[in-house]
Amino acid sequence: MKMAMKGNIHKGAILKMKRSSSPLAIFDELKYMKNSAHKFATIQQEQDYQHAFSFLKSYKGSQGTFNSYRREIEKLLQWCWRIANKSLNELRRDDMEAFMHFINKPPKSWIGLKKTTRFVTADGIRIPNPQWRPFVLATAGSAHKKDEKPDLKKFVLSAGSIKETFAILSSFYNYLLQEEYASMNPIMLIRQKSKFIRRSQGLPKIRRLSSLQWQYIIRTTINMAELEPERYERSLFILSALYSMYLRISELAASDRWTPIMNHFHIDQDHNWWFTTVGKGNKERQIAVSNSMLKALKRWRKYLGHPALPSISDKSPLLPKVKGNGPITSTTYIREIIQVCFDKAMEALRDDGFKDEAESLTEATVHWLRHTGISDDVKIRPREHVRDDAGHSSSAITDKYIDIELRERHRSAKNKPILDDD
Repeated sequence: MKMAMKGNIHKGAILKMKRSSSPLAIFDELKYMKNSAHKFATIQQEQDYQHAFSFLKSYKGSQGTFNSYRREIEKLLQWCWRIANKSLNELRRDDMEAFMHFINKPPKSWIGLKKTTRFVTADGIRIPNPQWRPFVLATAGSAHKKDEKPDLKKFVLSAGSIKETFAILSSFYNYLLQEEYASMNPIMLIRQKSKFIRRSQGLPKIRRLSSLQWQYIIRTTINMAELEPERYERSLFILSALYSMYLRISELAASDRWTPIMNHFHIDQDHNWWFTTVGKGNKERQIAVSNSMLKALKRWRKYLGHPALPSISDKSPLLPKVKGNGPITSTTYIREIIQVCFDKAMEALRDDGFKDEAESLTEATVHWLRHTGISDDVKIRPREHVRDDAGHSSSAITDKYIDIELRERHRSAKNKPILDDD
């Protein structure tokens, strides 16, 4: 078995696998990808892989971008080798349209119910994780508690995901053109992309918590932290940071790209506090720290046994592990921490008679905290300030969080009569 699985990719003929069988991952984490150790069914597959590998390496400086590009190129290669029985340089416009139809309705065996690692280590050897799938049916935060079994037939790609697929694969094929591996960019030849992308009028809906839901979440967590600080002080600080500073979950977990430490909170010459982080696109930004966030930081540091505020030399982890040394590195672990807070808030909402609010909270994810913080602040702060703290590339993105126009629009329509005496 060890000899058969040696290297990062399963040895054997991928083309011989049935369409209905579950695919095994092709690309591991970048640090494990050794292009000389792979075995493929055909020379064309090996050439496809080598070019994809070279392209992905150019994005090693940004983990988020690398992950996105790897995900889309992986799907394309899986389809090429297993379904179309073609190589990348053989694809034409009709092939790409067939691929787009395929990813909109992939076989059930290609769809997972949760995110898993692509590869695992067995006896010191990296092998594909048999639980991994190219597609994941997203479920609500606490849907796992319901008796209903997820219906794989309900899998659907969002319009945003499809647009991202077009953009990434077009960029990939431009690279293959430059390398003279492909003779055309088949993505660019698809004339009617609109048939794959649903368009909607107006601004997209921002998924966020209601004011009542947020207050129940934060107040319930405060109460839990008072009763069991060893379990919930960490939860309280994470909630505060995600909401108050609009952080993405990846900006709290340590990685090869960035490790949050205490002195990333720092004071300027005007005695204003800031927090430095690195977000999407490997872009560093400074976030204005509110008095409430500073209070949350002081509480967290007091629990950890530190002085009230960090000095410039304080390089201790912002989120130390519960057991052992070093920072928390798992975003999954942080999601689990926050899900407990959501679940407790749902219970409290139900107990107080807010059943509808409790039910809608079952759909919430950790990222809703960022959306909620931005949405609440854009009502009272200049949008340019919110834009910069959130790390948005333009004010147009921040504008999506402004729903004042929607309120006015509905108010003007609310009392429109149908009958004269309405």
